[in-house]
Amino acid sequence: MGHHAMNIGARLDESARESSLLLLVAQSRDVDAFRSLFEIFAPRLRAFVGRNAGAALVEDIVQETFVNVWRKANLYNPERASAATWIYTIARNARIDLLRKTFRPEVDANDPALVPEPAEPAFEQISRDQEDVRLKRALSALPAEQHEVLRLAYFADMAHGDIAAHLNLPLGTVKSRIRLALRRIRLEFGEEP
Repeated sequence: MGHHAMNIGARLDESARESSLLLLVAQSRDVDAFRSLFEIFAPRLRAFVGRNAGAALVEDIVQETFVNVWRKANLYNPERASAATWIYTIARNARIDLLRKTFRPEVDANDPALVPEPAEPAFEQISRDQEDVRLKRALSALPAEQHEVLRLAYFADMAHGDIAAHLNLPLGTVKSRIRLALRRIRLEFGEEP
């Protein structure tokens, strides 16, 4: 009995420590507290999402989760959930989003089943032009090495492996530069990365 009670007590202490680390991140952007949270939760999250995802996807989900933990820490309310529950919820959402992006089928533009779009109203054209200006601005603000891989991937339509060979870089470096560049552009557009 006494041993069981001690375990519950230890778990409550641990939970309280996790909550206080998360609150430190929320209130004062405490990098050490954030690092501690990462050390506590990254291995658990890898096990949690790793059951049905490849290793690269697991790392993406863990990274994405912690980017969101950092950005949304101020939304954490310790009265509504433990730090663990809150972080797992973010991980679950990151996993769903990344799986959706990874497995979304590509559209074949030459498919005759695709009917041409009707002409768009003028205000939509204006807002699209404004978005183009913002996109160009966001692209020009990227570090040169991120801009280059994005240009090759999206405008020259090169495969990631070809970009790696072309720039003499490891494939992982190419992929992470593309991911970082896209994240910066999404932020510029005020979207959740």
